[in-house]
Amino acid sequence: MPATFRHFAINADDTSRAKAFYESVFGWRFDPWGPPDFYQVKNAGQGLLGALQGRRELVAGVRMAGFEASFGVADLKATIAAIEAGGGKIVMPPYRIEGVGELIYFEDTEGNLVGAMQYDPGVFPETA
Repeated sequence: MPATFRHFAINADDTSRAKAFYESVFGWRFDPWGPPDFYQVKNAGQGLLGALQGRRELVAGVRMAGFEASFGVADLKATIAAIEAGGGKIVMPPYRIEGVGELIYFEDTEGNLVGAMQYDPGVFPETA
């Protein structure tokens, strides 16, 4: 079942400092969106969504480090079944983000935390 790299998130201890860094290095623009310390990258690249967010725990006691990657999938339920059948573990059950889609996080067989999102029609031009 195919998946497309669609979203990345940068976890930061100091989002103001990280915003200034990425603005100066890559020329990225940020808009506040959602919870406190959460920003959308406005010019991450065609077909790619980016976020800068305060560091958090998806698994209790494990703070997110580095970048998070999320993949767009056509059928989230089938993806969950494939993850579990392949030895992965769902660590965040389906969560609806209005106007965007439904998201899960899973741990792969190597302990990496990865996201999978079934995007709503029209979020990306090719899914309209």
